[in-house]
Order: sequence, then structure tokens, then C-alpha cells
Amino acid sequence: ARALGEAARKYNVATQMDNEGHAGEGLRRVVEWVQSDAIGPVAEVHIWTDRPIWPQAVPERPPAKPVPAHLDWDLWLGPAPYRDYHDGLHPFNWRGYWDFGTGALGDMGCHFFDVVYWALKLGHPTTVEAISEGNNQETGPKWSIVTYQFPARGDDLPPVTLKWYDGHKLPPRPKELAEGRKLPTNGSMFVGGKGTILVDDTGGGRLIPEEKMEAFKPPEPFLPRSPGHKIEWLRACQGGEPASSNFTDYGGPMTEVVLLGNVALRAGKKIEWDGANLRATNAPEADQYVRREYRKGWEL
Repeated sequence: ARALGEAARKYNVATQMDNEGHAGEGLRRVVEWVQSDAIGPVAEVHIWTDRPIWPQAVPERPPAKPVPAHLDWDLWLGPAPYRDYHDGLHPFNWRGYWDFGTGALGDMGCHFFDVVYWALKLGHPTTVEAISEGNNQETGPKWSIVTYQFPARGDDLPPVTLKWYDGHKLPPRPKELAEGRKLPTNGSMFVGGKGTILVDDTGGGRLIPEEKMEAFKPPEPFLPRSPGHKIEWLRACQGGEPASSNFTDYGGPMTEVVLLGNVALRAGKKIEWDGANLRATNAPEADQYVRREYRKGWEL
């Protein structure tokens, strides 16, 4: 993510991360609520997903099979270590395999971290740790819970604890949630000093308890509105305003944060993170999950 952002800046090319919700109205409204102090200072936030919906916690590689005639297997593998062709990778399930994908966290974090990263103006975390079941060298885990600690940002944004849950794990049910109401299957929750905001997987948010939402007077919009995800991309390609989730200024830095959860998960320990230098100061062995060797012929 860092390298792509730097390359985009160096060569002055248009880029856009495909977190299409970033262009939506719902996320903007939630960001404006949080940044307008609707729920007070936020020191705790939770994000969750029902993924993986593809195989993970699979330690053994399936048996090799002949490569289908229509598939250029070497090209498909790209810079990943060579392996024989086998079932269960192409065209969808590759995302659970560490050689090709980033598991549930990387697959969905780019969408569900967005509103949190934006609203709270997050930068690099100071520490990240993970617990999981079934993680192995071949595939991601059956489930994981990842805890990020972020420092204060300026004088008005306190330190934040961010917790990620996947594999149908959920945060504790908030006491403000009305009886009979369920947490969304995928979503996030801001816990502030004077209220809580629930956000669903479409980016729509609401204050809880319900009576707070009914009495809430939202602030006047102050964030620039988007013409739409695809229009942003076309405009950037034509030399106009960069896409709002471009690699250099937004998409890349947010992706770094998301993927740090996998670094901690795979390292098997709490990592202390030096974001400027992309290294875990207490765990040099984690570097193999930050930078990887590309297969011969695919080096950059």
C-alpha cells in the first residue's frame, strides 16, 4: 500500500481504491455527526463482518491437478511462490489463502474501516494484537478479533481502541440497543462520551437509543459531496480532481492500518508499530509479513 501510494505520487497517475461506499451519502453523514460532537469524544469503536464466506482455517493444500487448458497458470500466480494448480483458488476462494489474499480482514476491512478511519482522523496505530482460531501458514483463520490502539490526534481527539471481529464474532451488545433489535450482520459502532452511533453495511448510521435519533438535529453538511464512485474515477482519469479514495492520500494509508491486523495475526504476538518506518519495533520476525520476496521473474 505504501509503495503504490508513493508510485502514484511519483508518476502522477490517477488511482482509486474500490471502496465504493466512500463516495456515498451515508458515510458522509456519519462522519459529519462524529466530527460535530454528536456523541462526544470517541475512545472506543467496533467493526465486524460475517466473513469469511470462503474456506479458511485450511492448513493442508489440496492435491495437485492438471492446469486447465484455458488458464495461464504462471501468469495467474504472478509474484506469489510457485505451487501446482489445485482446486479451491480460482476464481473466488483465493482471498482466504495468504499467498494471494488477505483473509476476511483485508477483504472487508477496506469497506468497513472507511467510516471509522475518516471520522476519527486515524493515523498509524501504536500497537496491534490479535486472537483467532485456525490460523495457519496456508490460509487465514476461522475467526479473529484484532485490537488496535491509536494515540491522541491533536488536542481534541483522544486515544482510541478499535476492535475488529470476523467469522461471526460480534462486539458486546450495547445497552442502548432496543429490545428485539439486533446488531447488523456487518457494521461498526462508535462509542462516545455522550452517545453511540451504529453504522450498517450500507454506510447508514443511527444514534441509539432510538429516542436519541428521533430528537437528533443533524449538523448542516460540511463535507464535499461526491458525484459518484465511477464518476470520480472518470474525472481523475481525464486529469481532473483526484478520486477521494486515491492511493496516495487516503486509500493507501487506510489499507496500511487494515493490513496491520494480519501482521499481528500472523506474527502471533502483540506488535508495537513504527508507522513511519513500517516496522514492528518489538518483533523483527513480523517483517516477513510486511515485505515479501517476489518470485523470480516478477521482481520490482
